[in-house]
Amino acid sequence: MADGNKKRKLRPDELPYRPCVGVFLLNTEGRVFIGSRRKEDYDEGALPDSHAWQMPQGGVDEGEELLAAARRELFEETNVRSVELLAETPDWLTYDLPEELIGIALKGKFRGQKQKWFALRFTGDEAEIDVLKPGNGAFKPEFDSWRWEVAERLPDLIVPFKRPVYEQVVAQFASLTRGD
Repeated sequence: MADGNKKRKLRPDELPYRPCVGVFLLNTEGRVFIGSRRKEDYDEGALPDSHAWQMPQGGVDEGEELLAAARRELFEETNVRSVELLAETPDWLTYDLPEELIGIALKGKFRGQKQKWFALRFTGDEAEIDVLKPGNGAFKPEFDSWRWEVAERLPDLIVPFKRPVYEQVVAQFASLTRGD
């Protein structure tokens, strides 16, 4: 009877990737928006402040068009709506969760994420950006601060298991970071 109650350890290859979108939001100087993840959203010490930064990203709802999902996620995390599309990655980019997070992170349902990235130009006034009351206050904040950053620095600011995706995104959108 006890054996029947034991949970079998999940193998990563038995789980799918969660479909997501990411936003490489550029200002007119060619710098990229990054937000610092709220400390309340991760265990103390589990994520060093130096790796707490990331670009807006999130899941795709069933039947949702990818660019629409990117715009929605951007609004839900930053309050930003004033954007124009510059480019998108031609392929899905994937990352795997570290073994110790399999069955825990991403609601325990996924081995990692497959992401489609969109480069968007911010066309509004910076007063529009509000990470503390995103979506005009309708959504829980995911970031506690934000800044514009040089694209080449982004891979060093993200958690290590997402670094290869950030390296690919930066490389694919490098020509867009030269500013107006």
